[in-house]
Amino acid sequence: MRHGNKGALALAFVLALTLALLGVTGCGEDLSEEAEEGVPIKLGELEFNVQETRFLNPAQPDDSEYLAGQQLPPPRTQSYLGVFLTIHNDADETVKLPTYTETSVVDTTGAAYQAIPSNTPFAAPLGTDLAGGAEIPAPDSAAASGPVQGGIVLFLVDEGVTENRPLELEIEYEGETGVITLDI
Repeated sequence: MRHGNKGALALAFVLALTLALLGVTGCGEDLSEEAEEGVPIKLGELEFNVQETRFLNPAQPDDSEYLAGQQLPPPRTQSYLGVFLTIHNDADETVKLPTYTETSVVDTTGAAYQAIPSNTPFAAPLGTDLAGGAEIPAPDSAAASGPVQGGIVLFLVDEGVTENRPLELEIEYEGETGVITLDI
């Protein structure tokens, strides 16, 4: 009878361990609609991940490339904020990316700054189609081979915006709102 108890205990232990491992591996696959910078969120079939957020200095040669086509210097009392991100389409079919009007940075006072169009080779092409399984930035593109390896979404914000941190990137997509707390 003692052998039966040991066998039953061993079987129960193996079963409990297997269930625990299945639970741990299953939890990591579900992405939230809210996260910190560097942690992906999921909206519909799109996965968004902010790689870096920083203010852009038009006098810096690297930053001037990100700001090509923008008013330089920026309007008085305003600054350019660059949010570098990746977007992956997990679907098999083509989907439309959120538009500039569906993408904003919001501070703690509720002030919202909409993304502004950018025509540089580093820009995330908001409002365009993204093929099934494709990603932004596209492999071998200027943005993918740049130092941040993310497409830039550009914002024109008030200079004092950092006094109202944390700033959040809000993305509206297919009736959902994703929020990424920016590290700035």
